Amino acid sequence: MAFLRTSGRCFLPWLLVLLFVPSMMAARIGLGIDTLQSRDFDVLQGKRVGLLTHPAGVNRFGRSTIDVLRQAPSVNLVALFSLEHGIYGDKAANEAVQDSKDPRTGLPVYSLYGKYRHPTPEMLDQIDVMVVDLQDLGVRSYTFASAMRYAMESCFEAGVEVVVLDRPNPLGGLKVDGPMLDEGLESYVGAFPVPYVHGLTIGELARMAKDVPGIMEVDDEVRRRGQLTIVPMTGWRRSMMWPDTGLEWVATSPAVPDLSAAMGYSMTGLGCQLGGFKHGFGTKYPFRLLQFSGRKPEEIEAALEARHIPGLDFEVVPFEVKGKPHRGVYVMVSDWQKLRPTEISFHLMVLAAAWNRNNPFAAASDADQLLFNKHVGSYAWWNELEQKGAQADVDRFVRQWAQQAKAFQQQSRRWWLYR
Repeated sequence: MAFLRTSGRCFLPWLLVLLFVPSMMAARIGLGIDTLQSRDFDVLQGKRVGLLTHPAGVNRFGRSTIDVLRQAPSVNLVALFSLEHGIYGDKAANEAVQDSKDPRTGLPVYSLYGKYRHPTPEMLDQIDVMVVDLQDLGVRSYTFASAMRYAMESCFEAGVEVVVLDRPNPLGGLKVDGPMLDEGLESYVGAFPVPYVHGLTIGELARMAKDVPGIMEVDDEVRRRGQLTIVPMTGWRRSMMWPDTGLEWVATSPAVPDLSAAMGYSMTGLGCQLGGFKHGFGTKYPFRLLQFSGRKPEEIEAALEARHIPGLDFEVVPFEVKGKPHRGVYVMVSDWQKLRPTEISFHLMVLAAAWNRNNPFAAASDADQLLFNKHVGSYAWWNELEQKGAQADVDRFVRQWAQQAKAFQQQSRRWWLYR
């Protein structure tokens, strides 16, 4: 099923639909952790197990993978590994996370988003196998897939097996969109050479990293020798959006508390990074609510409507922040099939160039330019914005990226686990 049209006025009915869907469908969707449990944790037996996870690492009934593994008689869970936002998702974005002891389980928690991004040899000496259970968003700049890749690199070098428990791509497995990552822009917000919306599950990304020379920063012999097991889902199909799975959404990070925000991340995340647009962070509509200083919501709505972006509608909605009334423009998905999720971001950049006295992209610092390019992934687009500002040709780039995305999707079939 496609995502339902959602606006400020019909948001509650949409949420009610999502709440009722799991009770009807959950029995036919199994996550990687459910598959592993049905196999009596066969790949973990007799081994010291480390687990890289976060609050959204749960089974199909919402039970934490930490608890599932701890309470399995055949599993020896000895360490936890945390990433951005921490093991319980209570840390802010970009906040360094320290090593700690988990108060619930007493297990050591090694941070991979603090002093280290890769697990160290000392951490890996404690385990024989690293289990990865992370809910991704299907978007290149979301850092959880990067954390998985970095963990794979260190584990392969240390001779530690990696087991990835697969989970759905919440945007489905058929939507591929946005710029490819240019060589030289690889980073923690761009760890895979894929379009911005890549259409793969986290397990399929792991297969890609293992299969393709140069993605992981290890030599080819280490890559080939590394032990990787993907535990697949059952009942998932590429055509499924998140509501089709029957699974309840668990916040993947503080800024992505619900499914609406998960979809919005792919649409407005890039367009609000530089230039002046805000996308609703701190409101009840994160990544879906647009504002621009000095511009009335009606002006923003009219400017976006005039650009005729396929698959989107816009509506001015009221909201409150700390009890004070505000208004913004809510981004509604009217037709998921026609939508190119990232397209709106590039229109926002051009509008930002038009509405600022000086082109904010031409005036950006070297640090802001580098961070922007690491997220977007395209040197050519930056050059277009810097030189042409409000006259940048969004349509030409969108057409070019669509062709590249289509070619990538065909190439990526060799890593598909689900047809």
